[in-house]
Amino acid sequence: MSITRDDIEAAAARINGHLLKTPVMDVDRKVFGIGYPLNLKLEQVQYSGSFKARGAMNGLLSGEIPEAGVVAASGGNHGAAIAFAAHHCGVSANIFVPEVTGKPKIDRIKSYGADIHIGGALYADALAACNAFQSETGALSVHAYDQPSTLAGQGTLAREWQQQSDGLDTVFIAVGGGGLIGGMAAWFQGDVRVIGVEPHTSCALKAALTAGHPVDVEVSGIAADSLGARSVGGLMFPFAEKYVADVVTVSDNEIRAAQTQIWDRLRLVVEPGGATALAALTSGRYQPAKDERIGVLLCGANTDPALLDRS
Repeated sequence: MSITRDDIEAAAARINGHLLKTPVMDVDRKVFGIGYPLNLKLEQVQYSGSFKARGAMNGLLSGEIPEAGVVAASGGNHGAAIAFAAHHCGVSANIFVPEVTGKPKIDRIKSYGADIHIGGALYADALAACNAFQSETGALSVHAYDQPSTLAGQGTLAREWQQQSDGLDTVFIAVGGGGLIGGMAAWFQGDVRVIGVEPHTSCALKAALTAGHPVDVEVSGIAADSLGARSVGGLMFPFAEKYVADVVTVSDNEIRAAQTQIWDRLRLVVEPGGATALAALTSGRYQPAKDERIGVLLCGANTDPALLDRS
């Protein structure tokens, strides 16, 4: 099963009025000292603190929710998004997260009234527990990235961004399991160059493109709680093969430096995964062509702001 632009248009209509239209910001070439301006899409201010609210809300509004409510596995942000959407829709939610999930994300999930289950080292372990719970209860399962409603919901971000900043040549998108970049690539379809950015220590998309199909990778690093999928989803992979122009990988130090610069120079809070796309540029690992119009997605803010303020 695949998704089309019509599916994304339908998702946009479905979630309209339930979520924020997040702003864009044009940043002068001097701000990050990289010699060219950037267009930033500020999705970290979305309800629940990340883009994940789009796929979550679309999933819950796409059909009837059983009496057992909804269930999801997450590194943190998808769980917060499902918990938010469930609270918004007046249904119960059970969220399974691994031990690597940070306290700010756990606290945000709890704040929406969801029941949270913590266990297992990584996302894949939480997913196995989630699947067992779903089989026992019949709850509606909303996958973090490998489900049509999730991809279509994330694709609404590309549609919205294109309406706000028509004329971008290239956009940079952080990659975990691939639901975000898959949904956005399904909308752009080559009209805008899509560059994926992954940590050196969690590069499931780069490995999949090299192998010609999704493969398992080792996962670690400071962004593992949001970008630490063991493999990319099968639904997004054909879009990545066809429409993702390149994948750049960055180090933990480069991610942390980008996160710090976003705070120091713009006073915007983003988590390491939310800063990963920018790290491809501030690290110099991607060198744009002359006059290339660049957009960067800041995608998540579920972190402790106190960790960013060095004053």
